Amino acid sequence: MKPTSWVGWLLLVAMGGSATRAAAQQPTMALLHPLFQDHAVLQRDRPIPVWGQATPGASVSVAFAGRAVSTHAAGDGRWHATLPPAAAGGPYEMSVRSGHASQIVRDVQIGDVWLCSGQSNMELPLWRALDAGSEIASATEPGIHLFTVPKAAAVSPQSDFPASVAWRPASPDTVRDFSAACFYFARELRRTVDVPMGLIQAAWGGSRIEAWTSSDALRMQGGLGPALDVLALYARDPAAANERWGQQWQHWWTTRADAVAADAPWQPGNDSRGWQRAPATLGAWERWGVPALAGYNGMVWYRTQVTLSADQAAKRAQLELGPIDETDMTWVNGVAVGSQYGAGERRTYALPAGLLKAGANTVVINVLDTYGEGGLAGPASAHAIGLDDGTRIELDARWQYRLAPGAQAPPLAPWHAATGLSTLYNGMIAPLGAYGLRGMLWYQGESNTGEATEYLARLRSLRDDWRGRFGAHTPLLLVQLAGYSQPPVAPVESGWAQVREAQRLAAAEDPRTGLAVAIDIGDAYDIHPPNKQELGRRLARAARHVVYGERSLAPAGPTAHTASATRAGVRIRFNGVTGTLVTTGANGPIGFELCDADAHHCHYADAVLHGHDVVLRSPLADAGGRVRYCWADGPVCTLRDSSGAPAGPFELSITPAEVP
Repeated sequence: MKPTSWVGWLLLVAMGGSATRAAAQQPTMALLHPLFQDHAVLQRDRPIPVWGQATPGASVSVAFAGRAVSTHAAGDGRWHATLPPAAAGGPYEMSVRSGHASQIVRDVQIGDVWLCSGQSNMELPLWRALDAGSEIASATEPGIHLFTVPKAAAVSPQSDFPASVAWRPASPDTVRDFSAACFYFARELRRTVDVPMGLIQAAWGGSRIEAWTSSDALRMQGGLGPALDVLALYARDPAAANERWGQQWQHWWTTRADAVAADAPWQPGNDSRGWQRAPATLGAWERWGVPALAGYNGMVWYRTQVTLSADQAAKRAQLELGPIDETDMTWVNGVAVGSQYGAGERRTYALPAGLLKAGANTVVINVLDTYGEGGLAGPASAHAIGLDDGTRIELDARWQYRLAPGAQAPPLAPWHAATGLSTLYNGMIAPLGAYGLRGMLWYQGESNTGEATEYLARLRSLRDDWRGRFGAHTPLLLVQLAGYSQPPVAPVESGWAQVREAQRLAAAEDPRTGLAVAIDIGDAYDIHPPNKQELGRRLARAARHVVYGERSLAPAGPTAHTASATRAGVRIRFNGVTGTLVTTGANGPIGFELCDADAHHCHYADAVLHGHDVVLRSPLADAGGRVRYCWADGPVCTLRDSSGAPAGPFELSITPAEVP
């Protein structure tokens, strides 16, 4: 090993030549941001941004691949430099010097870097995917390097990661917990693009798209200003933000569609809707033996009291609650003190000075559960007031509850990790700085199906927002939501279908956005379909067309282009057909619907193939209506082309046929 400095050489001699590189560099490891370390992959054929931390005002020099640049650290010690573009290759060393400090990172590759982000289907690791055992055992891919962004939510943008990170070459030991969709995509892509691939996983199960978008971008969409103001306040004064958010939540409760006048369950002594005694063991409400709660997903109110002396009430205190599934909104003496999202996680909320009083104090919790079992966990001893002198006063074990049925979902506090506003952008995207990317993969949408009409605007905003950080021309590859749930027996409205349509439209309107159709590789019983190998192949196909310019290769399967009313019926023209249109399992394609202009009334339509067209035969096939295909959470879709690629779900307005 070549010593990196005179000090390092002395250390090497003093230790009899056995000093490790880590020991020699230990005092200067902070020169480079943690993104730049052994085994890193840097984006080829474009300027390479590099940054880190040094003594304020000090000069910094960076040498890499035969090129060198210099800069100076700012007043806060942060420095940035830009290396000239380099072709694919490696391994290289990158050396950084500032004064007497130096750092060298090794096995740096030049290739294509991909950011893989989204919720649980992007996070799903290889060990949970199809044929996991053999796939992991054969996953030695030295040309693919992996980097996992630590899970972190923050109320303001962060420049550093909260935990240690590392780039690792793909091997059976390193791929096991890495994103299966991301890894299989790169493995497939390297069959035709033989350069090193760097994969950055930044994903969080259950996350909403708003959590991944910067506050500036969200504010530009409109309608989120009050919540974003609360988020900004939370960064300065959490107690004040909790109280203000409580007021906004309470306003929602009193103005929602099924509100009852004067019903304010968070207020002490509010008995307008009849509270009932909860089981002493608490726990999942589905197990209480109450028929109305047996399969209930929604909100349930809880309340109890705690009695304090005047001396206890005067001390600094916090409310300690046992695990809650999933989201709570909590009040003490009618004042909101906290809200958190997290299935089965304990809560600890600091209480503002002067809130507690001598005598009885009321604790009220609204619990929202949307999936599986929900509720406030026991035992009763898990819930208490903790004082700053170490005293712990348990809450009264005689909990009461009442249902809060209704179709409307409550607003979620903007600082929630996976469901808040900008929280994951701040904690997991902002620390990536302007790291060079070849493209971005986005697999998300399940958590936004309840507000699907807003998803297209949200998706456009995320795309523009990330391009503002990583480059205006950075390609985006979208995974359209897979099928989930049983097929319907009649046409239905579907938030899942609306999100898929938003994803289709986002890809159709932008030549640098690709779409991987996954409707046919879903699982009616599992929201996490395991066949990520086929998904990786479809993402790689989209990348070859959108990113690498293989225009002769269709980016996906058949794509609906137009729907026109003719004498024979509604004719749907498809583009991107390889060979001919084919159908599986029936004489003709199924899953087509004809609807009126507002889609208030829809019916299934018989269909026949005609070249690259599908013709729907129906007496109600008038111009001005709509045609839908595979419009359900988990539809049956049978239309493909000769390559086997499926036609994706869509909705089109029916126009009059053009007269020759």
